[in-house]
Amino acid sequence: MQIFNKCIIRKLNNNRYNIILILVISSALSCMAIVIYDQFFNPWLKFYNDKKAEAYAVAEREVLFSDRFNHLFKSSVPTDFVYAAEVSRKAVVFIKASYQNPDAAENNLLNANSGSGVIISNDGYIVTNHHVIKDGFRVEVTLNDNRVYQAKLIGADPSTDLALIKIESNNLDFLVFGNSDSLLIGEWVMAVGNPFRLQSTVTAGIVSAKGRNINLLENQGIESFIQTDAAVNPGNSGGALINTKGDLVGICTAILSNSGRYEGFSFAIPINLAKKVLADLKEFGAVQRGWLGVEIENVDNAKAMELGLKEVSGILLASVFKNGGADEAGLKTNDVILSVNNVKTSTTAEFMEQLAKFRPGDLLDIIFIRGQKVMASKATLRNQLNSTDLIASGEHEIFKKLGLELRNPDQYEKAMMASQGVMVVSIKNGSIIANTKMEPGYIITRINNKEVTSVSVLLRQLESLKGKTVILEGFYPKVKGEFPYTFEMPN
Repeated sequence: MQIFNKCIIRKLNNNRYNIILILVISSALSCMAIVIYDQFFNPWLKFYNDKKAEAYAVAEREVLFSDRFNHLFKSSVPTDFVYAAEVSRKAVVFIKASYQNPDAAENNLLNANSGSGVIISNDGYIVTNHHVIKDGFRVEVTLNDNRVYQAKLIGADPSTDLALIKIESNNLDFLVFGNSDSLLIGEWVMAVGNPFRLQSTVTAGIVSAKGRNINLLENQGIESFIQTDAAVNPGNSGGALINTKGDLVGICTAILSNSGRYEGFSFAIPINLAKKVLADLKEFGAVQRGWLGVEIENVDNAKAMELGLKEVSGILLASVFKNGGADEAGLKTNDVILSVNNVKTSTTAEFMEQLAKFRPGDLLDIIFIRGQKVMASKATLRNQLNSTDLIASGEHEIFKKLGLELRNPDQYEKAMMASQGVMVVSIKNGSIIANTKMEPGYIITRINNKEVTSVSVLLRQLESLKGKTVILEGFYPKVKGEFPYTFEMPN
């Protein structure tokens, strides 16, 4: 009987264990089924996830593209200038460019331009204005700690009034490029330079306007200046315009004044434009400029009404050149360009600034209006010869000795000139050609009374005239008359 009872108890215990095991397994399976249902079959959860994703997408679009959030994208915030001044003063230098005065009684009498420059790398690359070092055969750089160096010219671009020079030194303090596109009207900025030879002078103001064209370069260059009310005077040219974080956002270039002194406004080259120009000068010695193949105008009130535009803004295509980048992209005369690569272009100055940031071969996204319909297209920029190649004309050793960069004119330019010739792209400061006072933009048509039809023809003629006197004849577009230049050809 006792044995029988033990058997019954053991059997009951086994049943209890089995029941618990079954309950545990059942619970686990139920939970798993619920999870699987929630994740894969529950329509309410799918609805919730879809709506959550849509909400996130809307929020991201609002943050990225809505005007209401522009304040989040300021390049700096109002604060004191102590840190920015400390950082920038060490990287801004004094520049003196010596040159011979052709009007002096003695040919060896020296004059000098002076201005400022900004160190942009720890190994001695310095950006300044072209007009600061123009015609200088010796460029001297004085650092903030009074060390003095002789600088080498890497390249200059009169079209943007920028130049790149270099000193032989390392571990230098330098400024970091900011984002000039993010500057807002009313934002605090600071100008750092050497006005009246007062070393490392700091002045502050606000951004008064952007995309200003003041015809400083007389329609021969690209102007889209940052306008500020920071006090700038002679000697500030080539100096730094920085935000309150100490980032370089512009190169101080000009003042608008009747007296020659500061009268309330100053102008700086946007660093986003300067950055591309400086990269080209460093890599190629000349700027690789992209062309769209169009003639442009600002949209005025009359044209806006004629075209039925909602606002007086945009770039009117007055003409589109056949087989150019714009023509192949499907753009037509009277189209109005609204933006380039998602950057709004309300004026010709803003449009030219955007194009100047790119090289031949670069693809641009263009938004434009045609007949009140907003359209989009992609255009490939070309060079002056209407190809996508990077131009390096005039690289022969003879041209380097003379200090010349040349190129052949394109078909449009040949038609406009109504004559043969080659175009002078740039002239190296202190070179043989620079001493003749020839300027970039000159069209060479004859050499020693022989016609010049191409760069290669000019090269052959120069090779045959080694050690002899050379007379170049030609003209400047938009200037009446011919201008001859004479020099001795080196052996």
